[in-house]
Amino acid sequence: MEKFKREMTDFFDKLYPTEHKLLVFGEGDERARVMLIGEAPGEQETMQGRPFVGRAGKNLDEFLELSGLSREALYITNTVKFRPVKHSKSGGVVNRPPTREEVELFLSWLQQEIELVKPQWIVTLGNVALRALMGRGATVGACHGKEYDVGGRRLFALYHPASILYNPAIKAVYRNDVIRLGELVRADE
Repeated sequence: MEKFKREMTDFFDKLYPTEHKLLVFGEGDERARVMLIGEAPGEQETMQGRPFVGRAGKNLDEFLELSGLSREALYITNTVKFRPVKHSKSGGVVNRPPTREEVELFLSWLQQEIELVKPQWIVTLGNVALRALMGRGATVGACHGKEYDVGGRRLFALYHPASILYNPAIKAVYRNDVIRLGELVRADE
């Protein structure tokens, strides 16, 4: 995994020679049965150099507890490894969704990362990760809580943990999906 990280860092340093992009790599058990894939790092993730440590990460940890899956036994990463930002009306820097070009730029790196970890289960967190692996027509609204075969691996789609911050109405659906994921993973041991 260290070679993979070095190669990716070198690639992006050459691609963006005038602006240093801080990459946030995946972390966790590099032989995990379950790999969680999110969208992109936010401010806290970029500052700490770790995926899912901000507010969405706290929601993720809470729901993983319900599922019976421990964060330490998982491998957690993002589709895009640097923080996509824009300037707000007030002039501050805020998160934005990754562009299609950014996702495509990272897709081969994500596929390499999946091959290095070799998970039995891939859990997509939100539309960005889901579409990166299943195509642009896939939506988390239609696919959440369901199991799919993607390249010989099981894929389970979840809403992004941040989505419940902005849409509390889906919290119960998200909770049920996470519990179902835990049941499916345990039944597959």
